Amino acid sequence: MELSDLLAVSRGDAAADLLLKNARVVNVFTGEILDTHVAILGDRIAGLGDYAARAVEDLGGRYLAPGFIDAHVHVESSMVPPDEYARAVVPRGTTTVVSDPHEIANVLGLAGIRFMLDCARGLPLDVRVMAPSCVPATDMETSGARLLAKDLETLLADPQVLGLAEVMNFPGVVAGAPEVLDKLRAFRGRVVDGHAPRLTGKGLSAYVAAGIASDHECTTVAEAREKLRLGMWLLIREGSFARNLRDLLPVVDDHTDRRVCLCSDDRAPADLADEGHIDHMIRVAIAHGIDPVRAITMATLNPAEHFGLTDRGAIVPGRRADLVSFAAFDTLHVERVWSGGKLVASAGQAAWPRGTTRREVPRAMNVAWDKVSLHVPGDGRRARVIGVVPDQLLTRHLVEDLPSSGGEVHAAPERDILKMAVIERHKGTGRTGVGFIHGFGIRRGAIASTVAHDHHNIVVIGSDMVSMLTAAKAIAATGGGKAVAVGEQVLAQVPLPIAGLMSDRPFEEVRRQMDACQAAALSLGATLREPFIALSFMALPVIPSLKLTDHGLVDVEKFEVVSLFE
Repeated sequence: MELSDLLAVSRGDAAADLLLKNARVVNVFTGEILDTHVAILGDRIAGLGDYAARAVEDLGGRYLAPGFIDAHVHVESSMVPPDEYARAVVPRGTTTVVSDPHEIANVLGLAGIRFMLDCARGLPLDVRVMAPSCVPATDMETSGARLLAKDLETLLADPQVLGLAEVMNFPGVVAGAPEVLDKLRAFRGRVVDGHAPRLTGKGLSAYVAAGIASDHECTTVAEAREKLRLGMWLLIREGSFARNLRDLLPVVDDHTDRRVCLCSDDRAPADLADEGHIDHMIRVAIAHGIDPVRAITMATLNPAEHFGLTDRGAIVPGRRADLVSFAAFDTLHVERVWSGGKLVASAGQAAWPRGTTRREVPRAMNVAWDKVSLHVPGDGRRARVIGVVPDQLLTRHLVEDLPSSGGEVHAAPERDILKMAVIERHKGTGRTGVGFIHGFGIRRGAIASTVAHDHHNIVVIGSDMVSMLTAAKAIAATGGGKAVAVGEQVLAQVPLPIAGLMSDRPFEEVRRQMDACQAAALSLGATLREPFIALSFMALPVIPSLKLTDHGLVDVEKFEVVSLFE
């Protein structure tokens, strides 16, 4: 579209393509609700007010807000690629996501990132990408790839790539590790996002001095306020497992609200379908006393400004016509969605045809089963046990007396202590880390997954080794996935043949498969709301306190592999 054509419509000298009449426009600059009309030419807003147009739609006094922006998400966590993901979130009002594809990058490297970029092109959902900064996340795990600064620099020419994604190796930043600094230098002048749970004081000052602009790992108001004081953007997360929104809303006030964005990080299919996406977060914020326009600003203008997306995030002339209509703030039920001036969703349904082509990805399953052992030699000593904290990625560092017999230490499912294993699946080494975990509630059987942040090896927990191996081998046979087993019987399974992270089936089918797995896990006694999501984070050695990788038990506070026994 020529600028001269847009100006002609804005001046009133030419007709717009579309006029949305009788709208209550949410103005995120002034906090007002404006009763007016919105003129659109091509993919741009031409003006507000009375305009001639070739087509007119009467909104009948419905609210019209900018399209919602997710400030930080791993699309892979939805278990479908970007084209299917769009069908789940666009009808909810999301028109832009800032994605960190480090899940698939840890499996397939640059080939995985380019797969995600290819799948995202031409969608009514604008998928912007932050280059994964930590592949692997640490040297205490085995990933399928390693990306250095020189590898990431090859992504800078792609206009969809905005900057450097969550820098999880905060000890490396603070200490000035050369490999970490090389990446920060390569992305100097671009947006760099952070990931620094519990980092405070001078360490946090060093982290900010390195040019890292945001954090989405805050769990308390005090932590959030300290980071805001140092000029960081606060990305408040409401995922399927890590739910920090309600705890952090008290930090939002007249002085901080323009430095706060909303993000989903990791959201499961059932939650996307039943609760929603960013629209859900806005509803929760409003229900907890946040002014409605302020809540919408945190999901539109704020992330647009943080990421330099100055062509969106507000309903003003010249910006993208990414728009959402709804009848009331309290329910915020999205009725229609426009992306680039085109109606792309109505009444909760996507209005574009489902794609039929997708680039193939390399095989991502290479397990040396003859080298895998889940045995824990020992004779009843006090063991370090991972303690699950419901609805948090943080874990507790427990020490428990465990039973033993025949020179081997066993799980104690009657005390909610299960055996846990992480089995390397990228290089065929057979390397296996084995430990114990408390807090899942499972009394029999096992659950397993190849979604294990961020290395994505096979992670499995269970009451006995037979069930654990059954579940682990079942997901390996399908190229990855999730499974529930008791003894030698597989009760439910979700195949994830795309890098062991995503399905090649429609979103609705994946959701049904996942529901069956959830139900099977509950039948084993699981007490967590999202046992599989919780499981996936128990292998992430960058969030305190204890985690398990294929290298063994990791004390994240010390940032080192430690003995299973005291």
